[in-house]
Amino acid sequence: MHTVTVSPKFQVVIPKAIRTSLELEPGQKIQAILYDNRIELIPVRPIKSMRGFLKGIDTSIEREVDRL
Repeated sequence: MHTVTVSPKFQVVIPKAIRTSLELEPGQKIQAILYDNRIELIPVRPIKSMRGFLKGIDTSIEREVDRL
C-alpha cells in the first residue's frame, strides 16, 4: 500500500510503481469516482484498446426468448 499527500492545491502524485503497472502516461485522462467513502481513480482508455478483451468468454448461458 502506498500513502500520498494532498498538496495545498488538492493535488496528489500517483506513486511510480502504480503508474508503471497501469501504463499511465502524462496528460492521460483519469476518472475520479466517490465510492463508499473513498476515491477511486480509473484510467480512461481509448475504445480501440478494448477490442478483444472479452475473447474466450463463455456465451453458453440460457437466454430469454425475446433476447435471441
